[in-house]
Amino acid sequence: MKLLLTSGGVTNPSIRSALVQLLGKPIDECRALCIPTAQWGHPMCGPASVRGLAAAEPLWQHLTGLGWGTLGILELTALPTIGTDRWVPWVRDADVLLVDGGDATYLCHWMRESGLADLLPSMPDTVWVGVSAGSMVMTPRIGTYFVEWPSAPDDRTLGVVDFSIFPHLDAFPGNTMADAERWAASLGVPSYAIDEQTAVKVVDGTVEVISEGRWKEFGA
Repeated sequence: MKLLLTSGGVTNPSIRSALVQLLGKPIDECRALCIPTAQWGHPMCGPASVRGLAAAEPLWQHLTGLGWGTLGILELTALPTIGTDRWVPWVRDADVLLVDGGDATYLCHWMRESGLADLLPSMPDTVWVGVSAGSMVMTPRIGTYFVEWPSAPDDRTLGVVDFSIFPHLDAFPGNTMADAERWAASLGVPSYAIDEQTAVKVVDGTVEVISEGRWKEFGA
């Protein structure tokens, strides 16, 4: 799977160019599925924000509002009840999965419960575009600072990549560079702090930071 791990989505020409390169064709020719599941695990999200994602409202112009050829919804909490014979073809038919933010531990739980986590390694050409928790879920840990789901056993996530991500740098009072430095020091793994104008692209294990904004890399 090809990864474009963002804080705020496809927010500038550099990130958009990286996305088109990963897709291998124009955005308006691509089949996209958006995954809102992480939102249900975060207390700041709910029906209105899920509607905004699905309807490509202005706040989601950098994810679902990019002008996809087709756009559908994949709700992971429903998948265990309908059978793989129905939903696996939907996922395999998509060019890109658009994975919104919320709580990464909740998203991780449902990626495992649904079977999506097990399916992803067999999809090397599919692009994963994550926003916030949708990016963080691919890392080994998110740090207790970002765990909002009360039932989360700990801060561990899927570990598809070997680094962690601190999103929304400078976007909120509690997301300063000093906060990121303290967070990184507690993890024991390499990490990146990224703002809304930054993405981390990962293809075949090669990591590249795409940015028109501010970011910082931290060692383990």
